[in-house]
Amino acid sequence: MNLGKIYKNIFLVMFLGFVLSACATQTTTKIDSQIQGDVYTGTDTVEYLADGVPDRVFFATNESVLTTASRETLRKQAAWLRKNSEINVVLEGHADERGTREYNLALGERRANAAKDYLMTYGISSSRISVISYGKERPVDSGSNPLAWSKNRRSVTVKAN
Repeated sequence: MNLGKIYKNIFLVMFLGFVLSACATQTTTKIDSQIQGDVYTGTDTVEYLADGVPDRVFFATNESVLTTASRETLRKQAAWLRKNSEINVVLEGHADERGTREYNLALGERRANAAKDYLMTYGISSSRISVISYGKERPVDSGSNPLAWSKNRRSVTVKAN
């Protein structure tokens, strides 16, 4: 076999490997920009409680511990609630599709209560905050994959009627 042909084949294999790894990196980067660890960090499911005040916080799998981003969102909510003392809110706890109905209802309640407790540390009266858990019954994303699950593990703050 010709030495030039060997180098040409090696170059072709290396080039194809580079192209394929570049494609894989772009796909991973897009997904990683929406999920940090296993907590959703994107914005396509977030609505607003008020102008500039996001309505939801996200949680890791089987967790009700607030992330740094969640605490920042809740601080914004607390500031808005202090300025609008006539408004009461409901904190809706949610879980992803995995696990039993009972487990996810309890987990959703723990998540909503974690958000409630944090709002209370910023001076919001517990009498203004109701908690309800929907468990896995109201997914924001009906997919069955890590991105969908991370979007569904949340607490949503809505104005009470």
